Amino acid sequence: MILTCPNCETQYFADDSTIGESGRTVKCAACGNSWFVAPKQQKESARRNPAAAHEIYRERVREQRRRKSRFAALLSWLITAGLFFALGIGAIVFRNEVVKAWPEAAGAYKQLGFEVNPYGLEFEDIQRSRTFNDTIPIVTVAGKAVNISRSSVRTPAVRVELKDERGAIVSTTYGPIQPASLPAGKIGTFQIVVEQAPIESFEIELSFVPRDQVPATADMTSNSRLATDADTDESPE
Repeated sequence: MILTCPNCETQYFADDSTIGESGRTVKCAACGNSWFVAPKQQKESARRNPAAAHEIYRERVREQRRRKSRFAALLSWLITAGLFFALGIGAIVFRNEVVKAWPEAAGAYKQLGFEVNPYGLEFEDIQRSRTFNDTIPIVTVAGKAVNISRSSVRTPAVRVELKDERGAIVSTTYGPIQPASLPAGKIGTFQIVVEQAPIESFEIELSFVPRDQVPATADMTSNSRLATDADTDESPE
């Protein structure tokens, strides 16, 4: 059997047995075009019946269209899946930036088991002490805040919460980190004094809070001076 490519008219010799009884789709090695080859019996029948020849041709065109349609659908699905995958990876890798722009997303990340740090800071070398000024109990909390991000950050406030043995908050105090702007990899300091600390306070918990969310009634002035003094004391080292 002689096969002729309908696109570039290149001819090939093929054994009838390779076509089979139901025909098969072949591909031109010269131009890459694919077409359906009917078995020899159908071709002979087509010569005797022109209508059958036209039907064979139309079926071949329909098969090529179906093949192209399936490929287009698969390609569209792969592109869509790839886009969603890339967005998901980006949302995980840049989750801190996402939470900075959209704080409500922090809860969703936490439910999925991902830790978020929108401030780019970590506590380090926390020191706690409890003293008395005459009969007034005082709790002092001092430490460092390390910028672990890749850029300079505006330092937030530090919130100190004292809790009783049941975990209930009995006192809340705020203090600043010095300096107000911290370059990448640098260390800021803070020192917060909780005056008249409740005797029942059992546990101390620290957290970062945006400065604009510190209550207006909170006085951070004295703690700001203490943090500056502590930073000055450590600078020669």
